[in-house]
Amino acid sequence: MNQLDILLPFAIPPAEISADLLRELKTPALARLLSRSKSSRHGALRETFEGFHRALPHEIWLARTFGVGGESSPRIAHALMQSFGLQADEGTWFALQPVHIHVARDHLVLTDPQQLSISENEAQALYAVAHDLFGETGKPLLYGNTNIWFVRADEWSQLQTSTPDAAGGRNIDIWMPAGPGERNWRKIQNEVQMHWFSHTVNAEREARGAKPINSIWLWGGSDIAELPRAPYTNAFNFDGWTKAFATRIGRHSHADSAATALAETPQHGLVYLDTLLEPALSNDWARWLSAMQALEANWFAPLLDAFKTGRLSGLTLIASDDAHLRQFAVNRSSLRKFWITPSLAPLAS
Repeated sequence: MNQLDILLPFAIPPAEISADLLRELKTPALARLLSRSKSSRHGALRETFEGFHRALPHEIWLARTFGVGGESSPRIAHALMQSFGLQADEGTWFALQPVHIHVARDHLVLTDPQQLSISENEAQALYAVAHDLFGETGKPLLYGNTNIWFVRADEWSQLQTSTPDAAGGRNIDIWMPAGPGERNWRKIQNEVQMHWFSHTVNAEREARGAKPINSIWLWGGSDIAELPRAPYTNAFNFDGWTKAFATRIGRHSHADSAATALAETPQHGLVYLDTLLEPALSNDWARWLSAMQALEANWFAPLLDAFKTGRLSGLTLIASDDAHLRQFAVNRSSLRKFWITPSLAPLAS
């Protein structure tokens, strides 16, 4: 029978406005799934991430589940390279992203890289400059796409790095790479920043009101032995850097609804639904509500129906915010608890 795990980054609303947000939602299927789950009744499968972490809770969950977790950002550079058709059998490689860092009142802040809309021509021009600068230090640089490149730096193997989403919108001081090699990294980063500062690409971007590409972000370091394992039979909707996980699974595809995913009859499938992520990180709660309503129509309601028709035997919803992770496990027997009133309260409790 089919079992689906659904990862929902930032499905947990902020505590200070959760009551207002949940009151606005019209998601009866989600309410029923949550209230009749095992974890909502027994308080199990809940985790709080206290203190400083170099990845967001859902990123930590992915890294642990696929066996590439640790104190640093997920160790996914080699797997991500493979998703681009790039091979690197030796050495420590990192993901390298062109980014925009802006000056706040008294600190520097990383802008979400997905907001930059870098064209192929822009990326290639900036990459050529960075390629030569890294080459001068004996560090090969490879092009993945407009947003992600790769650099080999064996002597940085112990460097602690942070994911862009974890650092995004924050004072970057504590999120910068730290440990053996950090001074060397900052020197190269500064070199790239200086050469890009007056580059025609950025002059043209600023002329049309776009943010300049003024820095680079290093993370995801790994060696060839640190490839993710494949604990699922199917993966759905893994795009961007999360492709590093999906490519280790035999069957991975896009599914715009629960019906599409279940049509592939996964024995144990993992669905990554990140439509709440960007609205939450940008504090756009009206868009968050709209995205949640779309998830209700396309996923939660059809999944509830799939239990009734026997197409689904088990479901686990993995919800997170920037400091918590909660898992809600549902099966047919738990859904028969008709005396339990459907409620969204488990998301806020």
